[in-house]
Formats: sequence, C-alpha cells, structure tokens
Amino acid sequence: MAAGPISERNQATVYVGGLDEKVSEPLLWELFLQAGPVVNTHMPKDRVTGQHQYGFVEFLSEEDADYAIKIMNMIKLYGKPIRVNKASAHNKNLDVGANIFIGNLDPEIDEKLLYDTFSAFGVILQTPKIMRDPDTGNSKGYAFINFASFDASDAAIEAMNGQYLCNRPITVSYAFKKDSKGERHGSAAERLLAAQNPLSQADRPHQLFADAPPPPTAPTPVLTTLGAAMPIPGMPQMPMPPPAPPGMVPPPPAPPGSNQRAPPPPSMPPPPPMGMPPRAPYGPPTMRGPPPPMPPPGYGAGPPRPPPFGFQRGPPMPPRPPGVPPRAPPRAPMPS
Repeated sequence: MAAGPISERNQATVYVGGLDEKVSEPLLWELFLQAGPVVNTHMPKDRVTGQHQYGFVEFLSEEDADYAIKIMNMIKLYGKPIRVNKASAHNKNLDVGANIFIGNLDPEIDEKLLYDTFSAFGVILQTPKIMRDPDTGNSKGYAFINFASFDASDAAIEAMNGQYLCNRPITVSYAFKKDSKGERHGSAAERLLAAQNPLSQADRPHQLFADAPPPPTAPTPVLTTLGAAMPIPGMPQMPMPPPAPPGMVPPPPAPPGSNQRAPPPPSMPPPPPMGMPPRAPYGPPTMRGPPPPMPPPGYGAGPPRPPPFGFQRGPPMPPRPPGVPPRAPPRAPMPS
C-alpha cells in the first residue's frame, strides 16, 4: 500500500524488535494504532524456523512515528520488552563500541528501568541486555548497554558509577571486548574511528529522552526613584500591611544580624481572648447612634427649685463688723 514517496515512507516507518512469537500483525496494528493512524504493518519470518522476532509499522506521518517511539519503546509485550526506533538500513553501522558494563544490579531491575535511567545521557542503540538464567529467567546481577557515542558512555560512567539504583550501589565501566583478552571498549583507536564515522554524526536514531521545561524564574523587581518596587505584569501582588492606628508609634527595627523580632511597643494592648469581640479602634471616642434630643425652649428659666425634704435654710449671715480680721484658714491634720 503506497502512501507517498519512498523517502517519506521511510521516515514514517518504525522498527519493532524483540517481539514474542505469539505477536501477530493484527495485534501489532492494534497496539500501535494508539499512537496514530497506521498505514501498514509487516513482520518478516525466518525461512528456516518460520518465526518472527521483529516487524515494521508504517504511520501516516513522521510525527506519528516519533510519538509512537516515545510511548511504545521498552514496553513489555508477552513479558518481553520491545525495542521501537526509526527504521534504517544502516543502524548497525552506528555501533562505535561505546559499550558499558553495569554490575551489582538488584534482581527487580528490568530492561525498561535501565533504559529510562541511562537514556538521559545519550542515544541507546539496542535494548539494554540483562544477563538472565536460561532456566528460571532471573537476573544474574549485571547488564550491558550500547551507546551511540563515547560522549554519552563517558557521561554515564562518570555520573552513575557508585550510585544507588534500587537500594544497591551499582558499578559502571566499559565492557570487555569479545575478540580480545583483557581489553575494554573505549580505547583511543575506537574513539578515532568513531570520530571519522559520518553515520554517527548524521541521521542518528531518535532521542527518546524528553527534557522538562525549565522552571519559571521570578523577575527582579524594578526600583523607582522613591525606593518602592514597581508591580511586575503577570506576577501576583502581595497585600500591603494595614496602616498604623492614629497616635501609634511603629515598633523600632530589629538590630542587624539578629533573628529575633522587635518587642511590641508598651502602649499596644494585648489581643482580646478567643471568642471576645474586638476592641474599639484607637483615637478620640466616637458617639454611636443618634445624638440625644435637645431640651425644649424655655427649659430651666422658672423660679428656683425648693430645697430637698428635711433641709432647713437658716437666716443669712450678718456682715462682718469693720476692723475685725478675717478668720484663719483651717489647719491641715497632723500626720499620725
């Protein structure tokens, strides 16, 4: 089924490796249909055994293929992690020898956890290979990862060697070569050949590690000539403290270098107990309610009131005779 030029079809086609023998083309179609519209699926079979271990899925666009690589890579299908990457005829030529050895692994660590952990350092060409017991399928405690560049393998060794993974310190180093005795990968000759390989620099596999967006940083407030900070557009404004009551003096500032708060001024009364109404505001007393009624006109202009009952008003005192000195003021009582 043709869906466009050959170059566009190759860019929109993904390779699916590590498939179980129970996987069929209809199942592969239904699985990758979750990532986008599928145009075609193909699973070549071995001529001798008649079984298949890999397949190809063609999408309608390259964006759908990239999305499928991000969400489908390293998921388990019938208990086996599948490898999903861009279909390319020269993926094997990308192997530059950046193979690392990871030891002292916890038995619970699987291929997906290793891939998610070490793909942060660079492109991983193949599925992380955890050595397992052929009878029980349990992990032997070590694995191998093949990077696309020595920069990624060097960064992984420097950052992860001795780090804890599932409560165990792991060891990360370059793996030994298969054809030589005691020689490890990462030699100067391999690095020179990798620098001269054009396929390792162009048309590299998809980077399956998405970086998170940087956290938003608060801009620096701009100070005006009066010393106050101008409001920043888009930033929430802090509420201003209420002004001090009339007649109150603000508390003195704390001395520099001291973490203790300044004591409240002595004129500030303590807060009211829980459940009590708040005190009236400070300042001159204010009258609540309407003013009292004024007295009627002519009130208090009549004759003087009579004295209280039982009070006898005596005759007025006679005038003082001329030449008599005034009476001395009374003396203060003596202290006892």
